[in-house]
Amino acid sequence: MSSGPEEIAQAIARLKAGGVVAFPTETVYGLGADAFNEDAVAKVFALKGRPATNPLIVHVSGSSMARRVAADWPARADRLARSFWPGPLSLVVPKAPDLPSIVTAGLPAVALRSPLHPLTLALIDAADTPIVGPSANRSGHVSPTTAEHVRREFDGGDVLVLDGGPCQGGIESTVVSLLSPTPRVLRLGLVTPEQIAHCLGRIVDIGPAPADEAPVPSPGQLPTHYAPHAPARLVAREAVPALLAERSADAIVVVDTRSHPGVRTVVLPAEAREYAAGLYAALRRADDMNPGLIAIVAPERKNRDGALWDAIVDRLARATAPRP
Repeated sequence: MSSGPEEIAQAIARLKAGGVVAFPTETVYGLGADAFNEDAVAKVFALKGRPATNPLIVHVSGSSMARRVAADWPARADRLARSFWPGPLSLVVPKAPDLPSIVTAGLPAVALRSPLHPLTLALIDAADTPIVGPSANRSGHVSPTTAEHVRREFDGGDVLVLDGGPCQGGIESTVVSLLSPTPRVLRLGLVTPEQIAHCLGRIVDIGPAPADEAPVPSPGQLPTHYAPHAPARLVAREAVPALLAERSADAIVVVDTRSHPGVRTVVLPAEAREYAAGLYAALRRADDMNPGLIAIVAPERKNRDGALWDAIVDRLARATAPRP
C-alpha cells in the first residue's frame, strides 16, 4: 500500500470538488464520486463509457451511512450488514428520494455495500459521504485489481488513483435484493447464497427476476463483460491441441491451472479463492501478449467451494461471450 494520509486528503478534496477518484477494495478497484453529486456521477459514466441503464453500487462506511442512502433499511439488511460488512456483499434496498436517479439507472432501489479495505473506509469516513464505485475500467473490459491496472486504463484521464495494493478477493461483490419477501441473489460473488440463507434463516432465490427491458436490475448482468481486448474463448483442456492445429502457437495464449508446453500459458491456482483472486490479472497478462486468441480452459470444479466456482464461471462466460 503506497497511499497514505496525504493522498487521502487529496482524494477528499477531489471528491468535494466534484471529481473522480479510483480506490481499492477487497474485490476490485472502484471508480468513485460523491453519490449525491449528479454531475460527478455523470463523469463516472462518461469515463467508463458505461450505459446509463446499468446502475451503480454505492459504497458506505457502514449501516449508519447506508440509512442516508436508503428510503427503508429493513431488519434483514441490518442482519446481513452485521454479518458481512465490511465485506463483498451488496444489499439492494429502496433508495432515498434525494439520491440522484442517475445512480440507480432510474430504478427505485439502490445497491449498497461497505468495502473491506482500510484505505477506502478511511476515505469514506473522512469525506463523510457515500461514494459510487463501479469497477475502475472501461465498460465491458477486464476489471482492475491493482492501481497500475487503473492507471493504464485511464492513461491521460482525470482520475486520481489511490494505491491500496493488489485486491485480495479478485471478483466483484455478491449482490442480493431485499425488495421482495424472498431475498434474491442477483449477482454471484465471494459471499455465497448458502451463507446469506444461513444468516437470514430462510431460502434465497438465485438469478435476476425476469425483465423485458432495461435498466438491468444489478451491475454485472450485461452479456459481454469482464472481457479482454483480444478475442477470448472458453474451452475444454482437451481442445487445446486442436486450437494449436488451427493456429500457430504464437497466435494463442492459454489461461489454465496447468502449463501447456509449446504455447504461451498464464497459469492460475487450482483452488477457487486463489483462482478468483488472480483471474482478472491473468486475463490482463494474456492480453499484454497481443494474441489472436485467448483460450481460457474451463477450470476443474472441486467438490468444495461450488458456489464460488459458479461465480467464477459466470465471469468467464461473460468474458468469452460473442462481442456486440
